[in-house]
Amino acid sequence: MNLSLTPFPGARVPPAVRLTVAIARQADVLTIGYVLFGDLASLVVPAPAERPLRRSHLWETTCCEFFVAVKGSPGYWEFNLSPAGHWNVYRFDDYRRGMREEPMFTALPFTVTRQSDTLSLDLTVDITGIAPADERIQAACSAVLEHRDGALSYWAVAHVADEPDFHRRDGFIIEL
Repeated sequence: MNLSLTPFPGARVPPAVRLTVAIARQADVLTIGYVLFGDLASLVVPAPAERPLRRSHLWETTCCEFFVAVKGSPGYWEFNLSPAGHWNVYRFDDYRRGMREEPMFTALPFTVTRQSDTLSLDLTVDITGIAPADERIQAACSAVLEHRDGALSYWAVAHVADEPDFHRRDGFIIEL
């Protein structure tokens, strides 16, 4: 499934920047790929880390995120992927409640490819611990882009609130 992310309505965004995501599930494996196109010089894009680590607060600068939940369950997981290679996975019991790092993930290796006008992040992850192959999942794909002047723009497949909020379950519109 290939989708476009759009900035939150009314947000000031860098000109000529586009963001897409491809997401698919095959049995217990989820693949996701983000592609940011355009004037990357207008954005703050963290440099590649020599040794990518699990880090908190990655959403405070340019970061791709996705959320996964078992259909019909209040709990969900948030995955954060930094262009630097840093990552994190959080588990929530319900809407913004019970946030904690998910211990079932001790590494989240993904690839980052950079060109002058394109940045790609690609991840393949086993989600057996989240949802066995016979259970449907709902997902939401989003990103935070930091502009050179320090402003942040919030991008998602669906914006469902009066302000940016990627955690709302009615925004988990992708079913796999």
